[in-house]
Amino acid sequence: MKLGMVGLPNVGKSTLFNALTNAGAESANYPFCTIEPNVGIVSVPDERLDALAKMYNPEKFTPATLEFVDIAGLVKGASKGEGLGNKFLSNIREVDAIVHVVRCFEDDNIIHVDGKIGAARDIETINLELIFSDIEIIQRRIDREKKQMKGDKSLASEVEFLEKLLAHLEEGKSARSYPYTESELEMVKASPLLSNKPVIYAANLSESDFTGDIEKNEQYRAVCEIAKAENSVVLPICAQIEAEIADMSAEDKEMFLSELGLKESGLNRIIKQGYSLLGLISYLTAGVQEVRAWTITNGTKAPQAAGKIHTDFEKGFIRAEIVSFDDLMACGSMAAAKEKGLIRLEGKDYVMRDGDVVLFRFNV
Repeated sequence: MKLGMVGLPNVGKSTLFNALTNAGAESANYPFCTIEPNVGIVSVPDERLDALAKMYNPEKFTPATLEFVDIAGLVKGASKGEGLGNKFLSNIREVDAIVHVVRCFEDDNIIHVDGKIGAARDIETINLELIFSDIEIIQRRIDREKKQMKGDKSLASEVEFLEKLLAHLEEGKSARSYPYTESELEMVKASPLLSNKPVIYAANLSESDFTGDIEKNEQYRAVCEIAKAENSVVLPICAQIEAEIADMSAEDKEMFLSELGLKESGLNRIIKQGYSLLGLISYLTAGVQEVRAWTITNGTKAPQAAGKIHTDFEKGFIRAEIVSFDDLMACGSMAAAKEKGLIRLEGKDYVMRDGDVVLFRFNV
């Protein structure tokens, strides 16, 4: 999963990026690495994997990973190449979902690029640049398909849909807020649109607002209204708190969060929202050699899930031996689970479930 972090200058985007990626490096055995200065890979916290590691004491422990991209800053006119616009748009094209950091805090020492804070205005500034880029893409596709229509009348319904989508975009509405039918969803896949990417609005609040009554913050309420209109997600967060806990040990971090009345860190909450937004689940493999989590799309069948490990596993798939994580923990060992008949033999049509502990049988 690759999440792109966007936001206007001085909204706390880079502070949050640095805090989240450093926290991810400190909180797990997966070696944190920086591919380039604005990309960080962090491990996905999974208590189930930790429990399996205690059971097997494996030589290798490999959690699922998440890539954060701190996307180049944006100015008005990015869709026309202004500032770092071209880099901004190309980076967004490569991510699975967007974490849009929106400033919802007042601070006279941190100047806002527009003079004063305004969450709705900030969101519109970035959304419009994505929409302008999408308008150009759709216009070019309409022109191309109209020429092809002369010899292929079956394209008429597609052109009709594209013209409706274009009108929607020209009203300043994102592609993700368009009410697609199933057939229209298939048509739009041919043109990956920037404003159609799933969004988590990270409402960056002051510590007092974040740990107090969030609803009293009018900027936060404005973000919620926008997100509701386009079926996006809002995640209240405090970059200042995340920066403070980034270097803490797991024990100190838990104590600090508990004192603030918080159950988990911003990193964990963003990961959970990302998985939910993109329809992702994890299955697990366990043994003395390695305990590992594998991320797949919800609805993936067993052979394709096996292919995540190696293409030969999918090609030569015979069956999957599966036990649910909860059943395995209740039994205490794989042998005990087998004695109780809790290990299932599943074939090619089995749809994987979150938390399945799997051994794939294959022959090539």
